Amino acid sequence: MAVTMDFAPQFTLIARRPNVAAMPLGEQVWLRSIMPQLDFPKLSALVDQARPHTPAILVEIYKLWLEVHGNVAPGAAGVWFNLGVELSAAGDSANAVTAYQNALLIKPDLYQASYNLGIVKSGAGDADGAIAIWRAALQPDDARTMLLNQIGRVLEEKRDLDAAQQTLYRSLLTNPNQPDVIQHWSLNRQAVCDWPVFGPSVPGMTPEGLKRYSGPLSALSLFDRVADQMQIAAEWLDRKIPPAPHHLAPPEGYRHDRIRIGYMSSDFCAHAMSFLIVELLERHDRSKFEVFGYCSSREDGSDIRRRVIAALDHHIPVSHLKDAELAQRIRADEIDILIDLNGLTKGARLETLRWKPAPVQATYLGYIGGLPIPELDYLIADRHVIPPEIADQYRPKPLYLDDLYQANDSRPPFLPPVSREGEGLPLDKFIFCSFSNHYKLTEEMFDVWMEILHRVEHGVLWLVSDNERARENILGHAGRRGIGPERLIFAKRVSPDHYRARMALADLFLDTTPYNAGTVASDALRVGLPLLTLQGEPFASRMASALLNAIGLPELVTTSRTDYIDLAVSLAHEGERYNALRSRLTGGEAWLRSIGNTERFTRQFEAAMESVLKRPR
Repeated sequence: MAVTMDFAPQFTLIARRPNVAAMPLGEQVWLRSIMPQLDFPKLSALVDQARPHTPAILVEIYKLWLEVHGNVAPGAAGVWFNLGVELSAAGDSANAVTAYQNALLIKPDLYQASYNLGIVKSGAGDADGAIAIWRAALQPDDARTMLLNQIGRVLEEKRDLDAAQQTLYRSLLTNPNQPDVIQHWSLNRQAVCDWPVFGPSVPGMTPEGLKRYSGPLSALSLFDRVADQMQIAAEWLDRKIPPAPHHLAPPEGYRHDRIRIGYMSSDFCAHAMSFLIVELLERHDRSKFEVFGYCSSREDGSDIRRRVIAALDHHIPVSHLKDAELAQRIRADEIDILIDLNGLTKGARLETLRWKPAPVQATYLGYIGGLPIPELDYLIADRHVIPPEIADQYRPKPLYLDDLYQANDSRPPFLPPVSREGEGLPLDKFIFCSFSNHYKLTEEMFDVWMEILHRVEHGVLWLVSDNERARENILGHAGRRGIGPERLIFAKRVSPDHYRARMALADLFLDTTPYNAGTVASDALRVGLPLLTLQGEPFASRMASALLNAIGLPELVTTSRTDYIDLAVSLAHEGERYNALRSRLTGGEAWLRSIGNTERFTRQFEAAMESVLKRPR
């Protein structure tokens, strides 16, 4: 490597130029003159010694090497591969694809090139192309795991959830020590209702051990103890979200005439969170609050997105910013209170929170559970979803609103005309329904529902058709419990207005536990549909009971499976009792006075913000 060492100082200088054109002519001549003397190992050594360097200059250096040496030279596949890496870093996906393909033409078993080529393809929206490349890749056993994981990831993004969970299971059979893979595998199995979720054996892992790695979102459906949910969230955060080097915001706060409140979200679009929070954003008292929105949402062209953005005093797109850069932007804006609306859901910017860019930071709505990172000060809740006597089990600590934790939009929704006939529903049956996502449904809860159908012979169960595999599995589970397919009806997904309108055609909404309906529960009550819930200990299993207590229907809250079944059966058989209960929701006035009183909610929310505001003394 003596030649390499002799070249190192000059090569390092050149590698830090923005491009070849920016080099003095003498450097260009020198660079071309040394190329014949550099084999692949020597070139790689020089590049490593020259870090940091710019992708653009390395692209030109690699192209020059290939021009001089050609594809037959030893190491040409490696140079094409490295060229693909730098082209990808420079955002030139099309030429990166060509580079990786050339590497594979020379060395078909260069699985790293297959891996990266698939990444570029999937990033460009060619999911099927990426999967085909990974499946065809020639690889040693130790590479099979990462290729299977990528195939599983893309299948999950395509919503081919059954194929995703099967692929991820194959990955776990090659290497069971993969907590992140266990998390996605279990969530996909929940989403397709493949029960028991942890039935397939994984070498060296017990079902209980697998549950511990199921991840914080799955934990909301799998565990009915706050301590278990908090432990899983804490372990996930410790593994995934490192602390920042330092905090940015002054602990004592700022001196502003108005409170600068910042909302950070990837869901300012046609998402349940936006439908809940939009009127709060609109109603903030602008004499006291200045409202910032840090938005990493996609542009979906929806009316709700336009309304959310219009409600912000400052709409700041941040998708292009890295977590640290976003934290710096929030610090530069001198935000007094930062509200995280994602929690542990997709699109979360948790590493931004770890920089502590605002003196006060809270999490709200996005994730219905604890989020134990030290930089979060509060979890916005009410005294029902987090009873004060167990508040010390939560991190961060609850910041209580006076009445109900859930924001809502009081504007009357447009409800198109619907009918049972038009929705394919029987006219002479008692229709139980549940329109929650399937991952909230557990085998134990399904057993309860099937017992209700056994005892209510004129009852049918109306569910959302979330994915075809889940539909097949649910019908199979029902059949094994003695309930025929004619007793289950599946509704296709429709627009938000249509979904709310058709929900009113049902007779009783059957809630899931330990992960209740949230937005869907509020929608049901709004359109006059009674909801039956089974309340547990954690926040997620108390959402629906908080809504029922707020609207004045505490008798629909149960605390045991037996009581849940008995009450559902009683309401289906006792028409007078059922009609009296439903009449209390008719017309929506009860909802508007309670859950939908957004003017009152906003004032309570703002009072809570003022109570935790920090100001220099």
